[in-house]
Amino acid sequence: MEAFAQWLAATPLSRGVARTFWLIPVLQSIHILAIAVVLSSVAMIELRIVGLVKSQTMTQTAHRFLPWLWAGLVVLAATGTLLIIGEPKRSLPNPAFQLKMLLLALAILMVLAFQASVRPTATLWTRNPNGRMLTSLLAILVFLLWCAIAVAGRWIAYIRVE
Repeated sequence: MEAFAQWLAATPLSRGVARTFWLIPVLQSIHILAIAVVLSSVAMIELRIVGLVKSQTMTQTAHRFLPWLWAGLVVLAATGTLLIIGEPKRSLPNPAFQLKMLLLALAILMVLAFQASVRPTATLWTRNPNGRMLTSLLAILVFLLWCAIAVAGRWIAYIRVE
């Protein structure tokens, strides 16, 4: 990973991003706002799963918040990619970054599984589930997973890899 980070840092694009003094702070700001969108969307979905919010069906909740979650993830991917390109030696070999990417892959799989469960033909959320406690526990764990991703992202700044 370090060899790839070295190569990427030597590219004109990486040097251009790093030399534009205002670009990294702007990208970080947009990245943080996108994190807020994703975490808010996840929180609303998880609150509905746990049963603390019951004003909409699960399908209505998914249709309302999943587009925000996916849009936030697209913005995170775009800004994150540019941040990596601008500072590859800071992020790519960093264990916090690698943990973040692993957790993110798991979280995206969970979102895809949830999205499949609320399709119009799915009956998982319309019947009275016997496993309500298990479903609520899973919702809490998924929310904590997203929080762990945000924390791992912040750790990148504090772990120096040289």
